[in-house]
Amino acid sequence: MNKASITLSNTFNRFFDSEKSSGILLIVFTLVSILLANSAIGHEYLSLWQIHVAGLSLEHWINDGLMAIFFLLIGLELEREIYVGELSNFKNALLPIFAAIGGMLVPALLHYSFNQSMPTQNGIGIPMATDIAFALGVLAILGNRIPASLKVFVVAFAVIDDLGAIVLIAVFYTAKFSVSYLLAALLVWAVLILLNRLFRVMSLLPYILGGVIMWFFMLKSGIHATVAGIMLAFAIPFSVKDDDQKSPSHKLEHFLHKPVAFIILPIFALANTGITIQAGWMNDLMSANSLGIMLGLILGKPLGVGLLCFVAVITGICRLPEDLKWLHIVGAGILGGIGFTMSIFITNLAFPASVETINAAKMAILLASLSAGVFGFIWFKLFTKTAASD
Repeated sequence: MNKASITLSNTFNRFFDSEKSSGILLIVFTLVSILLANSAIGHEYLSLWQIHVAGLSLEHWINDGLMAIFFLLIGLELEREIYVGELSNFKNALLPIFAAIGGMLVPALLHYSFNQSMPTQNGIGIPMATDIAFALGVLAILGNRIPASLKVFVVAFAVIDDLGAIVLIAVFYTAKFSVSYLLAALLVWAVLILLNRLFRVMSLLPYILGGVIMWFFMLKSGIHATVAGIMLAFAIPFSVKDDDQKSPSHKLEHFLHKPVAFIILPIFALANTGITIQAGWMNDLMSANSLGIMLGLILGKPLGVGLLCFVAVITGICRLPEDLKWLHIVGAGILGGIGFTMSIFITNLAFPASVETINAAKMAILLASLSAGVFGFIWFKLFTKTAASD
């Protein structure tokens, strides 16, 4: 990939635009949620999300149901990246893959170093995630300072990050496990893949219906139901033609952009960021778990992304795109420290029995994500012009 050859597809541009808009909305709804949680109606507001409907709380429906749709969109974008995007060329894919691995391992090791053999050790996955919406939102604000290849790089490594988070959730944050329900979910998935690969069924309806059934079985299996969203994405027929209106995958991804950006993620923020700020909250930031989260996101992300990319390039495994400099890679790593959505999501799974620990962890995530966003913005403001003309 060089300066002349990088071209952003219409599908990528729509994904980028929807994610950056979502980042702005997430900030607004997070502030609203925190204000409501600490207002005179705070108790009623927090209790609202615990109202049960059809056997599950509203918070559960949002985190297991609506977020499965979010992961379906991420899965569709990952599929596009693998077939025709940055990840379709193995040599081009290697750099964001190394970035994602470094961006997961180093923050996890930092958190583990603070929380080894403690009850909060289970939070090791919290600083591993990257929030695509916020990271792209910052890049969008910076405008033409940002090369097109850097946007692609950030999307690629953030999507791989999210895939890593999904695997983490499936493997380590499963409470009760049912083999029969998991096999049922896999059977439905196999049927959907056959409809695609063998019978070439192009109607979206059977895939959506099958996806709902697969989600139910996955929910009952004990593995987090949002995994069904990623699985469904790879069962839906895909076309390598950009913006192909006959492709079920393209049509569904295009349809989901606005509902995910303007409805699902804002509702997730409302339901999950109602943090009550009490006396001594700053002391909670000095706890091992909070320190592990903040250092993992603020320090671990840029260190992990930068170091592994440097090792990969210096050893000749992959190369740096011609229009990117190391300052760009470090800046992308800083923005990778915006954990937010996925970090909050994993927090709920890591400490289901401790409201206090969840509350403190969410505060650490918010402050670390805000810091990473501000530091990343300042970094690119100070260095991108110099890097571009270097």
